[in-house]
Amino acid sequence: LYTNHEIFLRELISNAVDAISKLKMASLSGELNGEIGEPEINIHLNEGKKQISVSDNGIGMTAEEIKKYINQVAFSSAEDFIQKYQNQENKLIGHFGLGFYSCFMVAEKVEIDTLSYKEGATPVHWSCDGSPEFKLEESDRQTRGTTITVTLLDEEKEYAEQQRIRQLVTTYCDFMPVPIKLDGET
Repeated sequence: LYTNHEIFLRELISNAVDAISKLKMASLSGELNGEIGEPEINIHLNEGKKQISVSDNGIGMTAEEIKKYINQVAFSSAEDFIQKYQNQENKLIGHFGLGFYSCFMVAEKVEIDTLSYKEGATPVHWSCDGSPEFKLEESDRQTRGTTITVTLLDEEKEYAEQQRIRQLVTTYCDFMPVPIKLDGET
């Protein structure tokens, strides 16, 4: 699908922006009780564990949504949302649902920790090593949104280095409509 491995970060950040946009749309339509807060995307690096995490405070997902949007490869949540809110002016970046899978070009393992905005939602943890097998279980996440953690292959460990990620965020994501923080720095 992608020949340039670094694209995975752009795709994860685009998905995070979409999740925040979806939350705004849900709030505008009256589906959300309470405040949405300031939109934010956080990137955290752990060189020792060869991990990069991208977190958002967007709409989050339920276990059913993970089964539908993550486990069914080419099915896009953005497409469903576009149809549901097609009269809204906000646009979503992703349309094909495949960007998330670019992570597996660089990953030994990918994990999703998420909590939906829906009242009474149960937090969910999904993990996969790139094989057809995956694990879906309850999470202890307390805040709405999603964190994707990528444990990198040995040959891709450059993506856990702050200088490399700073360069990629500047290259691909400088004009995103949401602040992006790298280990606390905007």
